[in-house]
Amino acid sequence: MTDADAGGEAGAGGTAEQSAEIGSRLNWLRAGVLGANDGIISTAGLVVGVAGATTSRASILAAGVAGLLAGSLSMAAGEYVSVSSQRDSERAALETERRELAEDPQAELAELTELLEARGLNRDLAREAAVQLTERDALKAHARVELGIDPDVLANPWHAAFASLIAFTVGALLPLLAIALPGPSERVPVTVAAVLAALTLCGVISARLGGAPPGRAVLRNVIGGALAMGVTYGVGTWLGTS
Repeated sequence: MTDADAGGEAGAGGTAEQSAEIGSRLNWLRAGVLGANDGIISTAGLVVGVAGATTSRASILAAGVAGLLAGSLSMAAGEYVSVSSQRDSERAALETERRELAEDPQAELAELTELLEARGLNRDLAREAAVQLTERDALKAHARVELGIDPDVLANPWHAAFASLIAFTVGALLPLLAIALPGPSERVPVTVAAVLAALTLCGVISARLGGAPPGRAVLRNVIGGALAMGVTYGVGTWLGTS
């Protein structure tokens, strides 16, 4: 392989790493938007339901703050457990691959060649690429091509938990403030309007991040949020009058 080919391969590797990094950032941003969306809907449903049962600002705020804390901590704990399991699986897969490379490197080289060939390279080029990738870093090559894992960037459960906690809290603050600031007669209409506007924005952002038309995402968000608030307000009103 010529120096130009080697340089092209290095450039392609850099481009792939940059694409992976951009994809990872988009995934985190998308997760943040979805976390905020959950915070908006769950807290809005809670405070609107309590507002249907009572006009006491203290009671509504107590319920809203309790819902914010419970929801954000629950999201953080769930994300920590989920990402920890993912990281454990990734580490186990890497350890298995490391052992197989040590025990039978030729079989692993043949496997990598077949994987590259399956991706569209002809046999000779796939073999040459597999040899060069193995010489550079065999474990990393197999991790990326065979397992779809970047061993340099394993999932971090603490980052995921903190991001979920912050995203949910930010989303939950909007309905909490919207229900607390107006007078008793304006609380529910102001909260509903603020929440639906926020859900519209979340729908647009999530659709843009996913490269999808925003209309359907916005409609799902708005209908889901309106339904949640309608049901909880009805139940709260019924319980308050009974």
